[in-house]
Amino acid sequence: MLLALSLITAGILLRQPDRARFGHGRPHTASAAQLIAVQRARANDWTPAVLVAGQWVQIAGYWVLAAHGLLGAVAATMGVAVQFRHLQEISHHAVHGVLARTRRANDILAALGAHYPLGLVPVAVRRRRHVRDHHPAATLATDPNLAELAQAGLRPGVGRRRFAAALLFPVTARGFATTATALAANLRPQPGRYAAAPAVSLVLAAAYAAGGWTAVLAGVLVPRLLLYPLLAWASLLAEHTWFDAEHRTGTNAEVEAGRCLRLYPANRALAVFAASTWLPYGDLHHYAHSAHPGLRWNYLPALERHLPQPHFAPTALFAGQSSVVRRHRTALA
Repeated sequence: MLLALSLITAGILLRQPDRARFGHGRPHTASAAQLIAVQRARANDWTPAVLVAGQWVQIAGYWVLAAHGLLGAVAATMGVAVQFRHLQEISHHAVHGVLARTRRANDILAALGAHYPLGLVPVAVRRRRHVRDHHPAATLATDPNLAELAQAGLRPGVGRRRFAAALLFPVTARGFATTATALAANLRPQPGRYAAAPAVSLVLAAAYAAGGWTAVLAGVLVPRLLLYPLLAWASLLAEHTWFDAEHRTGTNAEVEAGRCLRLYPANRALAVFAASTWLPYGDLHHYAHSAHPGLRWNYLPALERHLPQPHFAPTALFAGQSSVVRRHRTALA
């Protein structure tokens, strides 16, 4: 137990140099141009590398914890799922080219830190889908994310039961099959891509060495196949007013104000919880990110205070008249 807690603590501490370098003395509120200037002055390759390493050290701590009874296994399952989600968002900033200083460092950290060990699509494919295809066309017919939502059943006229199932799509039988099929395709050896399967095998071997078969099951398989996809799905639902975006012309901020949302604008406790679990590394501030994708997560809160508020600021994800789910349901019905 002491080793597990020590590794988890060490992982948290390893993330602090990056936070200190980019966060020290940052403005409370500022324009994108001002924040980009600060970001460029502090850009480097070593603190992002230590940040990614810290995430995996913390995951190793959860693998050790998994061997300590049922509560340890449950805590490991939840903790690793959250860390996988964190790695997804860290690599998201690498895809945008703002995690590290150089393009090469961004690609290496995204590939070695997240895409290979988690069995995600190649970094170049994600960059094309996300940066080129999604950002300029968010909520429009050509947005690949909108197609993903439709595949899960979120289409105009959807019934209540189908809508409810779509909200939990990754943990349904069809959603699990979709995740498993995509993972198998990503692990299949292809020209120029042979490292994915060995990387996932190495993760499974490391988990077994740290906590036995319990760690493999509770610390890799269940988080990767069920809980992490569910967290990522929830974040996708809470990024845009997918089905009734108020389209605008003008600056990026004016356009994104009509198709983005800002969850928990007045509930600091829920906002902090979301930012530390399922909406990490700036995903809570997706509106600011959509308006200026070239900004690192450290500066999105300051930019958000500088921008006009988005047209929809829900107080909850699932429940209530002002919830994200209610807005989606109303738009589709």
